[in-house]
Amino acid sequence: MRTIDKRVKVTRRNFLKSGAAAAGVTALASGTVAIAPSGAWAMTAKHLKPATMVTLVRMARDLYPHDRLGEAYYARAVEPYDGKAGENPDLKQLIEDGVVGLDTASQAKYARPYADVVEEGDRVAVLKSIESTPFFQKVRGDMVVALYNQPEVWVKFGYEGSSAEHGGYLERGFDDIDWLKNA
Repeated sequence: MRTIDKRVKVTRRNFLKSGAAAAGVTALASGTVAIAPSGAWAMTAKHLKPATMVTLVRMARDLYPHDRLGEAYYARAVEPYDGKAGENPDLKQLIEDGVVGLDTASQAKYARPYADVVEEGDRVAVLKSIESTPFFQKVRGDMVVALYNQPEVWVKFGYEGSSAEHGGYLERGFDDIDWLKNA
């Protein structure tokens, strides 16, 4: 007889549905942004508003959702925007205005700022409503590189990294398909 695992599977989506994550997002006036109580990530914003950084992290996760990645990876991906905003006033304006536009679209649909919308599907609907804006296109394009170019993320997906410095993939598992036998 086949046994069925009846335990509740905790996923990021289920966790967010519970609303617990929304209560844990904190933006401090000092410019430090953190997720509490787990302390999953923290950063200091010098040029962008802390609320902007929180929204960018939430947006990055919604654009590229991976249950196996913690918030820290997304925070690390958006953190360079703060430094670049200090060097480039046009970029700072694009990001700050873009977040205001995102929050405005979210307020119109769900009566709350984007980062406070609990349901992932609702946030995705808001993102779809602004997908033709330069802000959306900038963040979407930058996150492909910023998120997936982190060696710590590679480990999560089973990517062993570059093989060029080791002579290429031909002699390093190119024809290794043991994983297929176990599928």
